[in-house]
Amino acid sequence: MGMPTAAKLIASVLFAALAFVAARMYAQNMPDGSGTGRLLETSALIGFLCGWSIVGSFASRPGGRVDAMATGVRTSFTMAVLVTLTFAIVEMLTRSLKGRYRDPVDAVLSMFELFLTLGRPILTPELLAVLLLGGIIGGAVAHWAGRTWR
Repeated sequence: MGMPTAAKLIASVLFAALAFVAARMYAQNMPDGSGTGRLLETSALIGFLCGWSIVGSFASRPGGRVDAMATGVRTSFTMAVLVTLTFAIVEMLTRSLKGRYRDPVDAVLSMFELFLTLGRPILTPELLAVLLLGGIIGGAVAHWAGRTWR
């Protein structure tokens, strides 16, 4: 994951916070009675790792602020996809252990269906705006930190 830098630390904390906020908004869009399980913690962890490895690594490279903001947006949406994929895989494995699938192909196809089902609530304008603006701000701040503390 590379050597620690101020830019990586700041990016990881910012994207963990962004993931946590986005997960709370996502949880509010879920139907009543559906549990969130470890959604907030898992999202924050994935946000931390994405901030460290994607934005944090980019912040020390030469490039402009616009490139950094674009990388922040890419990181936000990568983070959302990874969180959704993680929960789709966990749900598929849970169902698989309960014997709900005929064969492995059925399980894998179900995982993609779960991914689409779980991803649909992300497509609300509010949540997309939070991911977009959070990515822009996170990328810009990480870029600033990378330039300030080399």
